[in-house]
Amino acid sequence: MSPSPDPSSSPSPDPSRPGRLSPRLPELGALELLLAVIRLGSLGRAAAELGITQPAASSRIAGMERQIGVPLLERSPRGSRPTEAGSLVAEWAAPVLATAQALDAGIAALRERRDTRLRVSASLTVAEYLMPRWLMALHTALPGTAVTLRAANSADVARQVLAGEADLGFVEGLRTPAGLDEVQIAADRLRLVVGPDHPWARRRAPVTGAELARTPLVLREEGSGTREVLDRALAPYGGTTTPLLVLASTTALKAAAVSAGPAVLSELTVADELARGRLVSVPLADLDLSRPLRAVWPTGTRPAGPARELLGLTRQG
Repeated sequence: MSPSPDPSSSPSPDPSRPGRLSPRLPELGALELLLAVIRLGSLGRAAAELGITQPAASSRIAGMERQIGVPLLERSPRGSRPTEAGSLVAEWAAPVLATAQALDAGIAALRERRDTRLRVSASLTVAEYLMPRWLMALHTALPGTAVTLRAANSADVARQVLAGEADLGFVEGLRTPAGLDEVQIAADRLRLVVGPDHPWARRRAPVTGAELARTPLVLREEGSGTREVLDRALAPYGGTTTPLLVLASTTALKAAAVSAGPAVLSELTVADELARGRLVSVPLADLDLSRPLRAVWPTGTRPAGPARELLGLTRQG
């Protein structure tokens, strides 16, 4: 009898030059079935253990035998036993399956770790006025999820998502930056507001775009979605004039609007101040200051785990 081939005697592969696997290499499920048949001595019992039908198991073994080119099992009324080639294949397959099981367990651990944390980056308006309600709903749905929320202007949110620093982002403004996919999750519009002692608080005629463009305003910083919408709306009138103040905080802008001068802010952020009379909304004649609020994520991917759950909650209102 010729000596059995020893796979360990073949030259060690060079890890820097990976080779292509042969088309005769069986898939892992077929190898798992072969080892189960040899261990249990029966194709039927192996099929039952793996949760497949006996005809499906028989077909899988037959397909593997055709693929390899040699018979692997001898069948009889008393059960199934391996051929010499079947024993060798099973011996070689055992460590491969053990490694595959370790890989499977590692991937499951990675998924579990990913599914217990969520990094969110959101524009200031979304973070302060919409996100708390969504995160409370997420906690109810997935109580074990640890959420990290970073508030930034829309340009910085986009950069964080693109850099992999956030699993999901929420931005304001008119455009979605390149490299990101998006879905609209809400609509918003900007309101011109002043303090109750400002002359415009008692004005009846709407403020025109041309008038607003030449009025020093309390503004958000460049890169914010609020500033982008306002700049685009006033571009036909020459853009905004030298600002009265430029502030990066919505709270600071609202305080400045009460005493310093007119500001243009999201209606989400000023609803309470308008209801209390701390700020007054001034009508505009010819400007469209509506804008979408969007969720964004890297192009070519899809939100998964808690990110997908949170995205679904935002779509529910």
